[in-house]
Amino acid sequence: MDRVDRLLEFLKDDPADSFTRFALAMEFMKSGDDERALEAFEKIVEQDPQYVGTYYHLAALRLRMGRRHEALETYRAGIEVADALRDTHARAELQTALLEAEGIGFDEE
Repeated sequence: MDRVDRLLEFLKDDPADSFTRFALAMEFMKSGDDERALEAFEKIVEQDPQYVGTYYHLAALRLRMGRRHEALETYRAGIEVADALRDTHARAELQTALLEAEGIGFDEE
């Protein structure tokens, strides 16, 4: 049984387990199955919107898929969640990624 199959089995036991669903989405991304990864990330946001780590990866995936507007909105939503959770680390990562996606990157000296 490969990792994806094992994770799918775990989800059968606990369909609301965001950690397992996140791991599954990452496995789909690694294998190049962007559509299934997108579906898994979106399900996390739907079921567990405070699982803040999802927003960064979902937005990056949407960017890679050419869905820039959706990606920018996802980064912004993640920033709001991070603010509500007072997760300054996640907020900083999301804010930096948003600025880069908007083309406002930081110049190196």
